[in-house]
Amino acid sequence: MVEKKWSIRLIRLAAIFGLIGAVIGSDMSGSGNYAMRPVHAHILVVGWLSIAVWALFYRTFTVKSKKLVNLHGWTAVIGTIGLTVGMLFYNVNPFNFNETFTLIFFIVGGTILLISYVIFIWITFTLKTEESASGK
Repeated sequence: MVEKKWSIRLIRLAAIFGLIGAVIGSDMSGSGNYAMRPVHAHILVVGWLSIAVWALFYRTFTVKSKKLVNLHGWTAVIGTIGLTVGMLFYNVNPFNFNETFTLIFFIVGGTILLISYVIFIWITFTLKTEESASGK
């Protein structure tokens, strides 16, 4: 089932984001430099929390449209990575990228993530339910 595949993919990604967020938080605490605070917060909220919830959702429910599950999964992955890396580039710019590039990277990543949230909302309102499965 496609939901089960995405469940494990997303929970693994969430675990990676959780570790990255914890490492960034530990570094900020130890160094006293809080420049990464917005990146840290978004990695934990979007990368750890949202992705983990989506993974649990896909482990629990059967979705009518397998194509939407795949579309949501890919937009969630690309959008979360794009947003958090874009935020890093925009706020900290460790590689001295062009300001326009960092802004566009940040915006595109965030937009793809917003699309994934809209797709997820659509999926939740079109679930296969017990009533529809039994014809009631």
